[in-house]
Amino acid sequence: MLKGFRDFILRGNVMDLAVAVVIGAAFTAIVTALTANIINPLMGAIVGQPNFDSMVAHVNGGVIEYGKFITAVIHFLLIAAVVYFFLVLPTQYLLKKFNPAAATLPATKACPECLSDIPVAAHRCKFCGQPVAA
Repeated sequence: MLKGFRDFILRGNVMDLAVAVVIGAAFTAIVTALTANIINPLMGAIVGQPNFDSMVAHVNGGVIEYGKFITAVIHFLLIAAVVYFFLVLPTQYLLKKFNPAAATLPATKACPECLSDIPVAAHRCKFCGQPVAA
């Protein structure tokens, strides 16, 4: 029973997931600091206020704080943009640079007689029956 547990823990994907969670938690602090200390003050300088928490609606004696929702949506979009532009795009660029896509050979060729697409390895066209050079 303990051998099975050890094998489960030491599998590569479990360790990769554990590392990803730790790195993700650390990166959350970086993104939060960037958003709170740089982007929100810039947004406050441009728009006039860094958040919309003071926006409320009073309906039949109840208070609807829709400003907090708007602030949360803006924060989500800012964090998603930071992650995309500072993580996803550079990673995709590096992957393309170091792992270029292999050129794929065509799977079909045109028959010289009837111009139908036939497999590259075919010696005879399946549509018109004419011999085709390999």
